[in-house]
Amino acid sequence: MTSKSARARDICGLAPIVPVLVVEDAAQARPLAEALVAGGLPALEVTLRTPAALDAIRAMAAVPGGVVGAGTLVTPEDVRAAKEAGAQFGVSPGATDALIAACEADDLPLLPGAATASEAMQLLARGYGMLKFFPAEASGGASALKAIGAPLPQISFCPTGGVSPANARDYLSLPNVVCAGGSWVAPKDKVQSGDWSGIEALAREAATLAR
Repeated sequence: MTSKSARARDICGLAPIVPVLVVEDAAQARPLAEALVAGGLPALEVTLRTPAALDAIRAMAAVPGGVVGAGTLVTPEDVRAAKEAGAQFGVSPGATDALIAACEADDLPLLPGAATASEAMQLLARGYGMLKFFPAEASGGASALKAIGAPLPQISFCPTGGVSPANARDYLSLPNVVCAGGSWVAPKDKVQSGDWSGIEALAREAATLAR
């Protein structure tokens, strides 16, 4: 594994599923994280899509056993804010020179997004061998990722986007997939109602998915 992706690879290897979280209310962040960690999913991606996201990262960073990251990193400002909030890794839908430079300057392990062989090769050339395959289903799903993996076996992926309990095993069975990102383990209705035991049960089920 390339040095720039070593830490991201370790984090991705903690569990078969990385919860992709959209947190609307920061007060729900800590109990949500505690439920997911208790269920066996310690790596958590909080997407920077809501005003509460950075406060949610701060709250989750204090949960024992959890490794919280910031998703939807787009700009260098996103990187700095995420790092200051306590994010231990970053996830981006794609990759730009400025974003990569900001992550390297702030020592934030990055899982950069790629959807094509050319994008994956460009990131590999920059030292990144652990990538996010996004948007996974829209980009051809597990069969596309399998095809990309044949000539590029040195690159590993975390497919995200359209991954569900129905197709997660298709992705996780591929030799170039370390984990998958999924939002189904924290459904909006259970988060809003505070059904933490229900979320823990979903996490426990996801944690048993074979890799």
